[in-house]
Amino acid sequence: MERKIFWTLRKKVLIGYGLALCLVIAVIIWSLVNIAHLGKASQAILKENYQSILAAENMIYSLERQDSAILLLMLNYPDEAVKQFMENENDFLLWLGRAKDNITISGEEKIIENISNGYSVYLTNFSNLQTIRLSETAQSPQFYHETVLPSFKFVRQECIQLREINQNTMFDASNVANDVSNRAFWSVFTIGSISVVAGLVFSLLLAGIIVRPVHQIIEAAQKISDGDYDVEVKASTRDELGAMAQDFNLMVKKLKAYRNLNLKQILTEKHKSEAVIRSIDDGIIVLNSDFQIEDINPTVSGIFEKKPDEIKGRHLLEITKDENLFNYVKHAFESKTVSTHEEQETNILTINKGNSQQHFLFSATPVSSGEESVISMVLLLRNITRLKELDRLKSEFVMTASHELKTPLTSIGMSISLLKEKTIAKLNPAEIELLNAADEEVQRLKALIKDLLDISKIEAGKMPIEFDSVSIRLIFEKVISILKNQADEKNIELSYTVPDELPAINADINKITWVLTNLISNSLRYTDKGCYIRLSAEHSGSQIYISVADNGAGIPYEYQSRIFDKFVQVKTEKALGGSGLGLFICKEIVRAHGGTIWVESQPGNGSTFTFSVPIAG
Repeated sequence: MERKIFWTLRKKVLIGYGLALCLVIAVIIWSLVNIAHLGKASQAILKENYQSILAAENMIYSLERQDSAILLLMLNYPDEAVKQFMENENDFLLWLGRAKDNITISGEEKIIENISNGYSVYLTNFSNLQTIRLSETAQSPQFYHETVLPSFKFVRQECIQLREINQNTMFDASNVANDVSNRAFWSVFTIGSISVVAGLVFSLLLAGIIVRPVHQIIEAAQKISDGDYDVEVKASTRDELGAMAQDFNLMVKKLKAYRNLNLKQILTEKHKSEAVIRSIDDGIIVLNSDFQIEDINPTVSGIFEKKPDEIKGRHLLEITKDENLFNYVKHAFESKTVSTHEEQETNILTINKGNSQQHFLFSATPVSSGEESVISMVLLLRNITRLKELDRLKSEFVMTASHELKTPLTSIGMSISLLKEKTIAKLNPAEIELLNAADEEVQRLKALIKDLLDISKIEAGKMPIEFDSVSIRLIFEKVISILKNQADEKNIELSYTVPDELPAINADINKITWVLTNLISNSLRYTDKGCYIRLSAEHSGSQIYISVADNGAGIPYEYQSRIFDKFVQVKTEKALGGSGLGLFICKEIVRAHGGTIWVESQPGNGSTFTFSVPIAG
């Protein structure tokens, strides 16, 4: 809806600042007028008085020089005297003419007339003095004192009077200019002060007009953010601010209507969500970006045996006291995605309750707002205590069964060996083939039982690890010496490269040797004649990365993600005879050393198995 505004804020601002601008222009014009008056006053002083004063001064000077020339004449220097007198006479008459041309003061014309007449008498007396000196030399001094000197003094006095009258007039003009200057200063100061005060008052009024409704809108917005929709901004003007206030009030009414319309539905959905969360048997924890617990369901209270008020608002580490879980959640916040570890076995939180333990498999789901950063995290704790117990019972059963099977298999193996030694000559080829097959199967079962026993020890945490500072070069040489003959039989190049400055590792030499032996044996199984198997190691940070690379058949992509799981074996003719447990045991041994293991492979272009081991010290 368009609203017609007669007095817009822009018009008000332009009118107000236009008035202030008019005052400034008036001050400027008044200042220019007064400056012009001052200029005229100064020009009048120079034009009307200074020229006459200068003429009077020069006439006095020329007149005195002529009097000096008369004295030279009296001292019998007639040539020099006449020359000096005539030169100064010309100067005197020149300045007298300038004084006549600059008559501007009352009485000045009479004085100049007296000077002109007196100077004519002075010149006549000088001529008479010359005549007397030529005829009667003794009479010339008396004539000078009685006639020439009085005429000199008269002219000189009139020149002095001309100078004084112009000086007095100049002083009067200066006083007038000073008065003009004072009037200009105070008038400009007064008008300027009025302009400043008017501009300041207008600015304050305009600021109040603009800021007052803005403050009202800010206060109203704060109340709305607190949930109070019963606010209204008064529209006291008919400009843009008034229109904004009216639109704001209309917006508040619509928001209030929308809230009333949807509040019931929102509350219903909220209660439904809360009921769903509280009905879930798994523990649910809601965390903020500071890893503080914002909400939980009743299951979490039972897990940690604390009341909800004792858990909410606390840091995650204060409640769980588990660094692995905290690092997992931290990684989920930083990656802004659903955080998953490579191995589910590490995502387990164990809580001791008396003489028993409870195990919870945890996972985290970040909650974000659009493309912004993660604002919260939902942590799910799934109780897997029964599964862990079943896994433990399974491991104990496997261990017990393996021990029970180990003795009869040993007896069967010894019996087959005795038969092969004592009765091999009495058997036909078919019976010999059957006996050899039985021997191979017994050996395969013995190897499988050994692997099962090793896995049981690993899962029970009973595998002994004897850490020591070990040289990588020593381990490589030991492994190659074990498998060199097998590699030579298949015409496969088996080699290694170790940098000279590579530090020693902190490991169990026998366990790491077993890992490398297993990896190389797998490569020998899947690598054809004429290919290569190369061992290498490099240092990065606090870890040594050991690699076993070959250019054999490689691993199909569907097996690469689970190649380190139990009983996983690539389905090829070359895999016959394996138990599928070797890589799983390798993974567990590497994990026991604090490292990780992975594979990079492209079918048809070989494989590279890499694992990390910490450096010594």
